[in-house]
Amino acid sequence: MKMLSLIGIGSGNPQQITLEAIEALNQTDVFFLLDKGPLKEDLLHMRQEILERYIQAPGYRLVQVEDPLRDGGAGGYVDSVEDWHRMRARLFARLIEHELGDGQTGAFLIWGDPSLYDSTLRILERVEALGLDFEYRVIPGISSVQALAARHRIPLNRIGEPIRIMPGRCLAGEAQASIDNLVVMLDAHCGFAALTDEDLEIYWGAYLGTADEILIAGRLQAVKAQILEVREAARLRKGWIMDTYLLRRPLASR
Repeated sequence: MKMLSLIGIGSGNPQQITLEAIEALNQTDVFFLLDKGPLKEDLLHMRQEILERYIQAPGYRLVQVEDPLRDGGAGGYVDSVEDWHRMRARLFARLIEHELGDGQTGAFLIWGDPSLYDSTLRILERVEALGLDFEYRVIPGISSVQALAARHRIPLNRIGEPIRIMPGRCLAGEAQASIDNLVVMLDAHCGFAALTDEDLEIYWGAYLGTADEILIAGRLQAVKAQILEVREAARLRKGWIMDTYLLRRPLASR
């Protein structure tokens, strides 16, 4: 039987790898690395650094393939994601069938945690539907949400209070008065900049866990221009950016 491991590798700091993840790395025969193009070579190098740091015995193989691009202009958002997932499922099926031998273990290294805003689990369900015979397991990792709270030295939730997590594309439809404790991920268009509520605070972080880490916190209206300026400069310098933030209303303002 062929085995796949989805290994959460944290948000960028190699020291955030769990002992369970290190054990899984050392049980892997073939690592599948998705190449997202020259602008994101840093992400590929970080994965390779993790392998070199933690794998004790040589002999594993690296299979590097080009990651299919999602067509952001094709139809609606859901349709474009569905098309992208179908392309990825065909790619994953080909990798499992032709690059992984019977009795071997392959692995995908997943940024953050495989259960939070990552598509790999859903794609493997599609691969199973194609009739391939394999098993898979999930190794949890430290997400950017956890890293954000740790670096700002704040708890994610306050006493008896829920915490919500949403992608940036949903923020525009959120009533500002309903925002009490909200984590926003994948906000390529900086939805926070359109918010006008004077009470909201923001805890923002980019490249969390890496040498390029940037942290800004304060009243949203006081710091959002700074975040926009710093964010754009960092994106132009590196060619890509990954950031996350928490929007919070002070208890005294409720």
